[in-house]
Amino acid sequence: MTRKPNAAIASCVAAGLVGYLLLPWYAIQDTSWYEAWPRIFSEGDAANGVLQALLQGRGWLLVGVLGLALCGVGAMSAPGRAQGRWLLAGGLIGAVGLAVSGFTIGARGWSVTALNSAFGELSVNQFGMGAGGSVAIAALVLLLAFGLARLGYFKGDLFVAGAVIGCGVTMALFIAYPVSKALAGAFFDEDGKWSLAAFAARVFTERIWGLGCVAGGVRCGVAWNTLVLALLTATGTTLLGTLMALMAERGGKRWQAPLRVLALLPIITPPFVVGLGLILLFGRAGVVNQVLETWFGIEPTRWFYGMLGVLVAQLFAFTPIAFMIMRGVVQGIAPSMEEAAQMLHADRRQTFFTITLPLMKPGLANAFLVGFIESIADFGNPVVVGGQFSVLSTDIFFAIVGAQYDQGRAASLAWVLTIFALGVFALQRGVLGKKNYTTVSGKGDAGIAMALPDGVRRTVYAIAFPWIVFTLVVYLFAFAGGFVQTWGRDYSLTLNHFKTAFALEWGQFGLVWAGTAWNSLLTTLKLAGISAPVTAALGLLIAWLLARNEFRGQGVFEFGALLAFAIPGTVLGVSYILAFNVPPFELTGTGLIIVLCFMFRNLPVGVRAGTAAFKQLDRSLDEASLMLRASTSQTLFHVVLPLLKPALVAALVYSFVRAMTTVSAVIFLVTAENELATTYIIGRVGNGDYGVALAYCTVLIVLMSAAIALIQWLVGERKLGRRRAVVAPVVAQ
Repeated sequence: MTRKPNAAIASCVAAGLVGYLLLPWYAIQDTSWYEAWPRIFSEGDAANGVLQALLQGRGWLLVGVLGLALCGVGAMSAPGRAQGRWLLAGGLIGAVGLAVSGFTIGARGWSVTALNSAFGELSVNQFGMGAGGSVAIAALVLLLAFGLARLGYFKGDLFVAGAVIGCGVTMALFIAYPVSKALAGAFFDEDGKWSLAAFAARVFTERIWGLGCVAGGVRCGVAWNTLVLALLTATGTTLLGTLMALMAERGGKRWQAPLRVLALLPIITPPFVVGLGLILLFGRAGVVNQVLETWFGIEPTRWFYGMLGVLVAQLFAFTPIAFMIMRGVVQGIAPSMEEAAQMLHADRRQTFFTITLPLMKPGLANAFLVGFIESIADFGNPVVVGGQFSVLSTDIFFAIVGAQYDQGRAASLAWVLTIFALGVFALQRGVLGKKNYTTVSGKGDAGIAMALPDGVRRTVYAIAFPWIVFTLVVYLFAFAGGFVQTWGRDYSLTLNHFKTAFALEWGQFGLVWAGTAWNSLLTTLKLAGISAPVTAALGLLIAWLLARNEFRGQGVFEFGALLAFAIPGTVLGVSYILAFNVPPFELTGTGLIIVLCFMFRNLPVGVRAGTAAFKQLDRSLDEASLMLRASTSQTLFHVVLPLLKPALVAALVYSFVRAMTTVSAVIFLVTAENELATTYIIGRVGNGDYGVALAYCTVLIVLMSAAIALIQWLVGERKLGRRRAVVAPVVAQ
């Protein structure tokens, strides 16, 4: 096959011209790009970029045309450093020029006061970027990356260069930029002036860092509460997730199917449901307190509310993430290594602790990191069962939604969370270091996975099995409320709650979606279905870049992918409003801003699951494919990706169900046209209509369970060419 070394470059130049000539440059409010398309060749707001520049006085848009022209000259040149200079110059001039004009010229002229003072009022304004502008800038960014590759960076690989620069710019735009706008509020005083003293006064307070003795124990500041809770949650979720993964992969076959369903139940549930189920069990009027009072005469108290309740709720909520990460890691451990240890007279216990467990180290570190960050950013569980136990996320939430709306205080607290996330991220990198954990190579491995040692097997069943039963009990209590008339007063069975939400009627013109919940459900399914595959693909691509490539700024690149996870969802939602409410990106009120929030909020799980999986894949697989003259993209899609199926399933499942059930990150982004399932449920809970809320949750669980089964069926199982034992051997130690 004859290679065309400049094909990708020519395609990007063509895409940039399409953006300028065949698409509306600006986004017109209440009008989609395809509705505005017939007007792109006429003068008006929907005109293409060239007409906007030549006929409507927006001459600054021609800088992109100049950049494309320079890149066009490069596309006609032979591959080499000379071509790289043309592409780099064109990409820089075009992309940077359009970006600068976009951020400095807004809907009322100059967006920067200093420019207005220096150059006077600008007679022409501009709106938020539309389809044409987005395509043109994306093409120019890729051409810039190709120029760097031709100059020798990224080992001259166009695909790697485009992926690194493209992902970096995307994360900078949709993570670093909005988050920095939100965090910057910590450094401004009440008069709007920059002040480091204002930041210090907000952060170094008794409430945040204080330690003091009170009646009954020690009262800690919210920072210490958050840190201790996060460490306990991360440790607990990693342990439980690992035990359930061992149970699913090294236990009997009969456990695999039930575990896939039961272990994922908590993440396919809206956040408040687990808390409600725990309250029905352990609350002041819960079953446990009633039993203790009836049988032992112990007066009911609020003992469950506080750190204990939050810890249990977070263990429920975040253990499934650790399970999904660890299941792929356990699958990837090569049986031949365990067999080699046993041939050297190591028993199963020695083999497990010296071979199997150390090879799980990347997965354990990544599961711990994700559990820690999930915990510090969670506010739903602390609000429901925290009682007087405060953490940083709840303080941030109330600073934003409270009567005072103290954005500076919320931003200062978010800084503390970010520093915590950065610290555990650095610790994780230090633990893993440059060690090799390869277990999947290009060589055949038809070994049989070693059965768990008796002591380990008993420990796994003694901890994991009761936890799974506990999960079932909590959910039985939580969802019984959807089938009874009024919980706590009238326990007669009814389906009225389901009829209120999801009634279907036959009207004069056909089927009528009469239920009040249909609009929110269909909108949520559409937006989650769009965001999930894009999130998973981007997460695994970033994981591949981090695991298989070396480039400057790699640590910053990796932390950037985790940054949106470390910020509480409420702060992320507010930051999106601050960043994307004005040109160059006017997205507030659209479904696109919700999709973007879903994507970058859920991105880190795909990155961490992919990183753990890549640690197990031998680089020789990639190298062999490249030596056989396959391109980098062909190697990635045809060799590497089929071996990442567990990580792909984890990323797809998590991205979809989190998009279906998230609350905090999108609560400020929804509109009447884009109401989501969780906002509908919270509205019902706020009105005291728990029956309809729980009925809706039941429907969501059924739908998401079906979606998970479909994802697992479509992706399939990873084939590693290994035999399976008919009966797991049980040998006395």
